[in-house]
Amino acid sequence: MSTEIREFGPGPGQVVQVTPQPVVALDGPPTLLSRFDRIAEIVDRHLLREGAILFRGFDVLGEQPFQAFAAAFGDPLLEYRFGSTPRTDLGDGVYTSTEYPAHQVIPLHNEQSYTRAWPLRLWFHCVIPAEQGGETPIADSRIIYNRLDPALRSRFAEKRLCYSRNYGGGLDVPWQKVFGTDDRAAVEAYCRDNGVQCEWKPDGDLRTRQIVQAVADHPLTGETLWFNQAHLFHVSNLDPVVQEALMSIAGDPWNLPRNVFYGDGSPLEASALDEIRGVLDECTIAFPWQAGDVLMLDNMLFAHARSTFKGKRKVLVAMARPVEEGRLA
Repeated sequence: MSTEIREFGPGPGQVVQVTPQPVVALDGPPTLLSRFDRIAEIVDRHLLREGAILFRGFDVLGEQPFQAFAAAFGDPLLEYRFGSTPRTDLGDGVYTSTEYPAHQVIPLHNEQSYTRAWPLRLWFHCVIPAEQGGETPIADSRIIYNRLDPALRSRFAEKRLCYSRNYGGGLDVPWQKVFGTDDRAAVEAYCRDNGVQCEWKPDGDLRTRQIVQAVADHPLTGETLWFNQAHLFHVSNLDPVVQEALMSIAGDPWNLPRNVFYGDGSPLEASALDEIRGVLDECTIAFPWQAGDVLMLDNMLFAHARSTFKGKRKVLVAMARPVEEGRLA
């Protein structure tokens, strides 16, 4: 088995690429599970150091072998609860990646960093690479943090962030899909247990607000990381025409399907969001998917995104090892 530390570029940061040796055996490429003892050693040695590991050239293609590989690390695979994007539950902890239209970019983000609880480990599996584009760009959260202006980092860390969501209404994911239930009492219990303010609107739809971290310390390495989705949730992430149309419907920034403010309710500065997006662009690493690839990320050490694409594309996701505001759950 070959282990190579690569710099895919164009941004800074290293990815560990693991391939079987020989690349093509007489009886076909080995499976990830057949080499799992060696793979587990590689993950133990590299994941907390480099943060991203690409397994390429192994015989793994589809939901079941992917699920078996992710589950083999010993942590129960997590449900996608309190999610912010549409995806399909394929069962046993495996989901499709976000099902946004192919022409839309999904900006860099750490999974569920808009909450107080998130998965520490992520796996992506490419079943069908797009004919064109469709990469899953990544970026090192440590490098992002270090490149941002210290005054901006301090302000965000001190004031924290308030994520505002108004579900359904034909404009965003329905609350029943987000919470995996149509039981209002179950939703209220989840919100109460997770520090989420919730309110039922007269039309039966739901509004939530939650104040959470903007930076976070890794529970195992102690490193301070840029860890939020302010640039993604903020209304300025949308096309100006869409912004104008939504504001004409909502009438108030707090009534938008999703938006983000400082923890005290004050608006985020446009200049801060511009700087954040600029640094994220500078730090982006991208490589084309190959069928059978599995990318394993430490979700706090690396952010991920999605490029636009043409043709059919199928990428699966699994998550494990929950973290609650800086500590393993």
